[in-house]
Amino acid sequence: MNRFSSSKKSVALSPSIAVALATVVGAAATAAWVAARARQAERNNAPAGDIIDIDGVDLHYVERGEGLPVVLIHGNAVTHADFIASGLMDRLARTHRVIAFDRPGFGHSSRPRDRLWTPSAQADLLMAAFERLGIEQPVVVGHSMGTMVAMAMALDHPDNVRSLVLAGGYFYPGFRVDALLTAPVALPVVGDVMRYTVTAISARLMLKKMARSMFAPRHVPNNFFPTLSREMMLRPVQLRANAEDAAFMVPAADAMSKLYGNLTVPVTLIAGEEDVIVDPQSQSVRLHDELPQSELFLVPGVGHMVHYAALDRVANAIGAPQHAVPLDHFTSMTKDDLTLGKQPETSQS
Repeated sequence: MNRFSSSKKSVALSPSIAVALATVVGAAATAAWVAARARQAERNNAPAGDIIDIDGVDLHYVERGEGLPVVLIHGNAVTHADFIASGLMDRLARTHRVIAFDRPGFGHSSRPRDRLWTPSAQADLLMAAFERLGIEQPVVVGHSMGTMVAMAMALDHPDNVRSLVLAGGYFYPGFRVDALLTAPVALPVVGDVMRYTVTAISARLMLKKMARSMFAPRHVPNNFFPTLSREMMLRPVQLRANAEDAAFMVPAADAMSKLYGNLTVPVTLIAGEEDVIVDPQSQSVRLHDELPQSELFLVPGVGHMVHYAALDRVANAIGAPQHAVPLDHFTSMTKDDLTLGKQPETSQS
């Protein structure tokens, strides 16, 4: 036998290596698909308004109407388009100058990683935008996470806010399942991988269920997803913004709740009695009890997306609130009364 001759040997991969390679290939393919979907979504949903650079942030906003300025601040998962889908922006634009912002990381606004995007940081950014756009002492309307940004505005910049209208708000610290579940997605590197792979897939599977929870016990409106765009909501940058905001909610509420006694601006609180996302009793009712200058409207048969069901009630609150009315006057009102914006009858002294 020739000692220099050689025989070919087959090399078989071990099962563990084969699985690892398949996982890497699958993850890379998924990440490429997710990135392509995000780019396509942004092409299909061009900015509806203007984009300005504020302190290194591309901030997208939509403006309509004339008159007293009203600023709309959306919650998590959605964009400024939530106020278009609900009809609130068009309703207010009849008599007001209305400006709806995409918060950092949502819609067409960027979210650079050079700072922590706490509610106070977002409030500071929007205040700088107010100065640029000539928005003076607006009524600030916030929904859900947007209420925390609105509160930070009133606490940190009290002279620049006329009044607050807070719908479905979160104001006091408490256990949040969403913060616990999404915390890893907010982390650099690990979170980046998740947002392009497992989280991108799970978010798609859970999106309809999440929307049903937000609107329960009512149905999700037919125009909700077409107006907001599913794929815009599922982009990696927006998933990161959602996760980071959820992570900041509890500590921010803990810090701000110690300062509510310093609030001087009028506050209107609106919440759905059937809200399963944010408990109205431990949040809006509690804040109403703490703020003597506040009004509270609890809307029967309505969940977290209260600004859809009680559109005129929100619109009516844009005017300067009257002195606070006892809670039982509101809870005794019917769903139609509140939806139509009917004022409660108060006893005469």
